[in-house]
Amino acid sequence: MSAAHTQRALALYRGLLRTARRFDYYNFRHYFLRRTRESFRANQKLDANDTNVTSLLADAEENLAVLRRQAAISQMYHFDKLVVERVK
Repeated sequence: MSAAHTQRALALYRGLLRTARRFDYYNFRHYFLRRTRESFRANQKLDANDTNVTSLLADAEENLAVLRRQAAISQMYHFDKLVVERVK
C-alpha cells in the first residue's frame, strides 16, 4: 500500500480498536476487538496497485461509523459484569 493508504489504514485500525473498547458488555467488546484484528491481519499484505484497497478502506470507515453509533447506544444501558471480567 502507498504511504497515504497505510496512514489511513492505521488511523482506522486505531479508531476501531478504541471504539470497540468503549463497549461495557464483555462479549460485544471482545467480539469487536477480535473482528477488527482479524480483518486487518487478513488484508495486511495487500498490494498498493490493488483496486480493493480503496474499497476496503471505505468499508472500514463505514464500519467505524456504525461501531461508534452502537458504542454510544451501548453506553445508555447498564450491563452487569460477567464472571470472566476483572473487577476494577
